[in-house]
Amino acid sequence: MSNQPYEGYDPYQQQPPRQQGQGWYDPNTGAAYPQQPQPHPQQPYQQQPYPQQPYAQQPYAQQWDGQAYAGAQPLPPEASPHESHGYATPGAEGLAHPSATSGGGGIGTTTPEAPAVDLSRLPANQRARLEGRSPIIEPGLQPAALTAVLGALLAGGAALGSYALVVPLVILQAVTAAGWFRLNGMWPARQGIALAFLGAVVSDVALLAAGRDNGPAVILGTLGVWLLLTLVLQLRSHADPDTRMYGLMATVVSAALAIMATGHLAAPHTAVTVGALAVAAAVLVRALPLPTVLSVVVALAAAGGAGFGLGRATSLGTSGVYLGLAAGVCALIGHRVASYDYPSRFVHFTAGVALPLTAAAPVVWVLGRALV
Repeated sequence: MSNQPYEGYDPYQQQPPRQQGQGWYDPNTGAAYPQQPQPHPQQPYQQQPYPQQPYAQQPYAQQWDGQAYAGAQPLPPEASPHESHGYATPGAEGLAHPSATSGGGGIGTTTPEAPAVDLSRLPANQRARLEGRSPIIEPGLQPAALTAVLGALLAGGAALGSYALVVPLVILQAVTAAGWFRLNGMWPARQGIALAFLGAVVSDVALLAAGRDNGPAVILGTLGVWLLLTLVLQLRSHADPDTRMYGLMATVVSAALAIMATGHLAAPHTAVTVGALAVAAAVLVRALPLPTVLSVVVALAAAGGAGFGLGRATSLGTSGVYLGLAAGVCALIGHRVASYDYPSRFVHFTAGVALPLTAAAPVVWVLGRALV
């Protein structure tokens, strides 16, 4: 071991205290050592200068669900997120998007991304649903042609008599009942459709038995009875209250529309012929690829023209134009209702076909009795 004492160590406490800036004395050798200058003078911590280097910010791109944050700088196309930090991960190019990992910020089990969907090949209602829109999708030319055919059958049946008119009328009421339930998103709803259709058939039979003069009493009486019957059936349902109320409203409206179509049977036959053909003309023109406002104006003009021409050919005379215009307005309202909120192809070929003729039934009944 070395006999040299440690610097500043005085075992007998005989060495005077060393002052700042002085040397030190070794009692064993009698040598005095001057104070060596310190290469790094000690300064208080708060006074020591801290060199701050400018931070070289790396370009980065933060994304979440495909949307870039504001202020983010995209990476160059040849660089990956791993290479921007100075290292590369083998197989990093095969990893999925960070939002697809199972962990919060680490690398977990990745899930394959869904294949891109070609929106141009989807039907209009599915494309609108994926885009988050709630558009009005019109039925189109094929349902309009079916409406025209059914209107022609009603006009021909009215020209032949009440019993011939019942056949296309029953078809109209069945399509109305089924189409209204599907338009409200309720399918299958066999009990509701059957109940509404049964009410329409009862109304037709009662009207044939009581005569056209008792049409208001028959139609309103059937509506009242079917409303009570629907309430009783819904009270016995074991569904939750919201579903029960929704089913009640759909059944009541479907039955009311189907029974209201009996107005074609209660109206004068001449009015039925003019009104049905006016509806057919309005719906066909409305289905043409024209701007909406222009299409509505031209459709009403076509309905009025059909009413005027058929009125001149029948006992209505020039007053047939009013019946044609009124029937055309109701037809466009029914057409608009059948275009509501993501309708499917089945809706277009049921509600889109029947609602224009069904909505025109009260007008044909009231104006027909007033004008004929």
